Amino acid sequence: MYKIMHLVQKCNSKVELISYFGKNLIKWYNNSSKREMPWRGELNPYKIWLSEIILQQTRVDQGLTYYNNFIKFYPTVEKLANANENEVFKLWEGLGYYNRCKNLLFTAKTISNNYNGIFPRNYEEILKLKGVGPYTAAAIASFAYNLPFAVVDGNVTRVLSRFYGLNIPINTGEGKKYFAKIAQENLNQKIPAVYNQAIMDFGATVCKPQNPICITCPMQKKCIASNSNSVKNLPVKTVKLAKKRRFFYYIIATYNKKIYVRKRVEKDIWANLWEFILIEKQNKLLNEDFEKNVEILSIVQKKENVINYSESYRQLLTHQIIEANFIVAHLKKPFNSNLHELKSIEEISKLAFPRIITQYFEKNGHSLF
Repeated sequence: MYKIMHLVQKCNSKVELISYFGKNLIKWYNNSSKREMPWRGELNPYKIWLSEIILQQTRVDQGLTYYNNFIKFYPTVEKLANANENEVFKLWEGLGYYNRCKNLLFTAKTISNNYNGIFPRNYEEILKLKGVGPYTAAAIASFAYNLPFAVVDGNVTRVLSRFYGLNIPINTGEGKKYFAKIAQENLNQKIPAVYNQAIMDFGATVCKPQNPICITCPMQKKCIASNSNSVKNLPVKTVKLAKKRRFFYYIIATYNKKIYVRKRVEKDIWANLWEFILIEKQNKLLNEDFEKNVEILSIVQKKENVINYSESYRQLLTHQIIEANFIVAHLKKPFNSNLHELKSIEEISKLAFPRIITQYFEKNGHSLF
């Protein structure tokens, strides 16, 4: 059983702790917070939703360019709902976690068709939107409509776990429910939008994951982690499982100055993105094995058709590690496949590919012919 730990000599009740925390947080936010972001103070639910979806699993500095580009090309939810799918995925290219982009399009169409292009104002209705979880729903509800729903992200759980000395793992189902409850209890019901922004900014700039600024922290006096020398131990996370390793061998097969590509449609990583002819192996092939591999030879037709074997490229996903090698081959006769299409370099440049493939292109350019 996990509970809020009290420093009896500093505070007499849970209510007093919450009051102390809230007052000092808002005071800090009004006087000291200097975290500037283009969506700060934004009231448009479409822009808030877009920024939150982009920032899922993404650093602010990386997501900013994508956010600005989406606002430029699709300034309203109606524009996004009517956009060409390939163009949207191309704009998202390199950001990763492509299900977010798929859900983005689906939800834009839902709002356009079912809500007349107007974002729902009710938290429960917002939560029903595809790709919108409790955090994003709370962000839209509080920032756009000033509704009393607490946002709970990594910054928030870190601040609350340290201030209250909570050792429940934040990445478990039980922990997520518990921190959602604590966050809601601490929420300033009168100014939820200001409070939510304040606690996220505080976690990002003061109560940081590494090297938190405890010495000047306005919460230090009654912060349990600080007073018990346990700041480095909080928040607690359960041990992560080892990531699955996958070995991809992409054959860039050219024929008549075009390249064979296909769109991934399986329920797997990178759905709706494009790729070259793929052979996946359970184990890594040695360089000398490429020319002997039966599957590779069946595609390149003759080993003399191969003009290049690339170095290995790696991409880290949430639960997987992808290692890819690229084999460039000029085919003398067509490749018999119902899954692949022949496209020119110009056509390929307009398609969205996984990051591991764009890395290859960035390094090697388009000199495939």
